[in-house]
Amino acid sequence: MAAITLKGVTKAYGDHAPVLRGIDLEIGNNEFCVFLGPSGCGKSTLLRIIAGLEDASSGEVQIGGRVVNEVPPAKRGVAMVFQSYALFPHMSVEENMSFGLKLSGVPAQEVAQRVQAAAKTLQLDALLKRKPAALSGGQRQRVAIGRAIVREPGVFLFDEPLSNLDAMLRSQTRIEIARLHRQFARASTVYVTHDQVEAMTLGDKIVLLRTGAEAERYGSIAQVGSPLDLYHRPDNQFVAAFIGSPKMNFLSATVQSSTDVEVTVKLDKSDDVVRVDANGSSLHVGQPLQLGIRPEHFDQVTDIDSDAGAHANADMQTLRREVSLVERLGEHSYLHLDDLAGTAIVAKQPGDAAYQPGARVTVRFHSSACHLFTADGSAVPKLH
Repeated sequence: MAAITLKGVTKAYGDHAPVLRGIDLEIGNNEFCVFLGPSGCGKSTLLRIIAGLEDASSGEVQIGGRVVNEVPPAKRGVAMVFQSYALFPHMSVEENMSFGLKLSGVPAQEVAQRVQAAAKTLQLDALLKRKPAALSGGQRQRVAIGRAIVREPGVFLFDEPLSNLDAMLRSQTRIEIARLHRQFARASTVYVTHDQVEAMTLGDKIVLLRTGAEAERYGSIAQVGSPLDLYHRPDNQFVAAFIGSPKMNFLSATVQSSTDVEVTVKLDKSDDVVRVDANGSSLHVGQPLQLGIRPEHFDQVTDIDSDAGAHANADMQTLRREVSLVERLGEHSYLHLDDLAGTAIVAKQPGDAAYQPGARVTVRFHSSACHLFTADGSAVPKLH
């Protein structure tokens, strides 16, 4: 077991602006932590700093309570799985998996036992004599994972290991990685991805990193928390926009009234007024905000002339809009609605939704499903 602690870690290349800024992070024993973010945010660089393949420009890296800034990668007790598999093409599966152990001087009998155990876990028993060229992409990735497992490290590091796989293999291998983490629960896992589905389904903790001007102003970490924390309680508009697909809808609005339990806003260029369950004690009348609501949180869409369910719940809010596009995906459909302020609204509905472009509809949603963000992107605290 090996907890990871990062204190004030910064990384810059030459005179260029830092790639990583002031990273303070705790990753606990046995925790599955996912580094998530857009391209260029530094998530792979941060993983390589933990592995010792990159040096931090400043700050401290601890693994298992030991400062490892000056410790070489081979002595940090970590095992890394790369995006490119990094297998020796002239070696068999068995030789690839055992190579690191042999270099470390592990007795031959123990090497054989570890390789056999890992191969059985990963369903590679029948493939041990094959060369990588005779394996599928998913099998190669399992060999790379097996090579890490046999080392019995305190920390597993995964650098976008599923990027080279097709959609079906990604799903299967994702399940295998989750199962392996539970099976090898003594080890902590750090996993880098740009795919939020991987992050949400695998991670105990997500570290969402940002880039560009936002990182320069606020620091590289946008939010740290459980997957559902980031989904239901984003700290800022960047997190709200990044987590969820399709992304959260954002509508420009101004404050009409606010208390410590409720905020009422008027949407720009319309007469629509929306009540939000939020602590608006720091807001003032006339303050510009962004109202956020996820596509999947539109509970009901009806013909504009229908009042069915309109007053069934005092918490229910309504908007009336015109359908501009319908995406039919089988299980569900996405209705694209023209907003009066020029911002499209996407509403998720059942797959058999009968609406066509040009239809006038009423969309309904709960006050508690809404989010509010100030001009600097900060979230107005929600009540729940």
